[in-house]
Amino acid sequence: MEQIQNVKPFVYTSLRPEDTERLAAWLAKTAVPGTVIGLDGDLGAGKTAFSQFFAKHLGVKGVVNSPTFTIIKEYEGRLPFYHMDVYRVSLEEAEDLGLDEYFYGSGVSLVEWSQIVRELLPERHLHLYIETTGETARKITVQGFGEPYEAWCESLKQNGVFTE
Repeated sequence: MEQIQNVKPFVYTSLRPEDTERLAAWLAKTAVPGTVIGLDGDLGAGKTAFSQFFAKHLGVKGVVNSPTFTIIKEYEGRLPFYHMDVYRVSLEEAEDLGLDEYFYGSGVSLVEWSQIVRELLPERHLHLYIETTGETARKITVQGFGEPYEAWCESLKQNGVFTE
C-alpha cells in the first residue's frame, strides 16, 4: 500500500459565520460519494455550525443538529449525508457501530470529535480543526490525507474559497 503523505495544510481564516459557510459550501460542492471528513476543535468552536452549513450546501432540507446522543444521523441531499458525533463513545464502542459501512458507502460522512476514532477513519480522509480566535472569528486548518483530499487542499491554497 502506498504511503499517504502528510502535505502542508490549508489554513482558512473565518472572521464571521458567513466565512465559515463559504468554506463549508465549497467542500459540499466538491464532495463525492465516499467522502469522509473528520471535524475537531474545542467545545463551542463551531463544529456543529460547520456541519449545518455543509449539510445545507449538500442540499439537505430541514434542521441538522448535533447527533450527540444518537451518535449518527442520516439525511438526504445531493448525496446521502451521515452526520456523526462520537464525543460520548469510546474507541471500543465506536468499533461496534459499523462506521465502515458509512465511510465506504455512497454518501458523505462528517465525524465531529473525530480524534476519538482516528484509528477507525479511512487512511484517505479530510480533517478540519476549528479554533476560536475571537468572538466570531475562527481559524480552520484543513488537512488532506490521500487523494482526492490533498488535491482539494492544493486547490484551496491556490485559489482560496470563492462563492459563485
